[in-house]
Amino acid sequence: MGLFKKDKKAMTFDNAMEERRSIYNLKDSISISDDELESMIAHAVKHVPSSFNSQSTRIVLLLNDNNNKFWDNTKAILKEVMGENRDFEPTEQKIDNFKHSYGTILFYEDQDVVSGLQEQMPNYYDNFAIWSTQTNAMHQFAIWTALATKGIGASLQHYNPLVDEMTSNEFNIPKSWKLIAQMPFGDIREAAGEKSFNPVEDRFVIKK
Repeated sequence: MGLFKKDKKAMTFDNAMEERRSIYNLKDSISISDDELESMIAHAVKHVPSSFNSQSTRIVLLLNDNNNKFWDNTKAILKEVMGENRDFEPTEQKIDNFKHSYGTILFYEDQDVVSGLQEQMPNYYDNFAIWSTQTNAMHQFAIWTALATKGIGASLQHYNPLVDEMTSNEFNIPKSWKLIAQMPFGDIREAAGEKSFNPVEDRFVIKK
């Protein structure tokens, strides 16, 4: 079953892309069950493409106490890094917003898969790391957009590499998995503001 087929109202792919926004003020609830959430993410993991069908992306879903633990530990790390002489309050408020979300999706790339492909096809050695990042980005977009079709807000965060070791140890993550991004999500407490756009014609060239 596709990502956008369960909605009560029909939503085109164009509509879904428009609904996907960076939402930072989230609730600790979602409009679907955990089973539906897990199924939606699993569908993306199965069907999002990857170069040479590498399937190198790995996803970790943090809920409940594990979500709280991740953001509490992240806050502690950031506070230590920033030091006593810097104003930590804005950062603390931001992290607390993420903590009070329903959950967080961690996006990884399995470096064993990447290095294996590099060994198999050395002519493309430098490309595989790039293609791996592109694959991960497609997973991020697919899952983020799928969440948006359910009225669930999310944003994309990048506290790696500061939190890499903590996360690996705390959640027993394989050492070969490289953390790429974190996506806190939940029902929307405050919608995103109006978005500005540069002219499309400056970014989209047509040659006939």
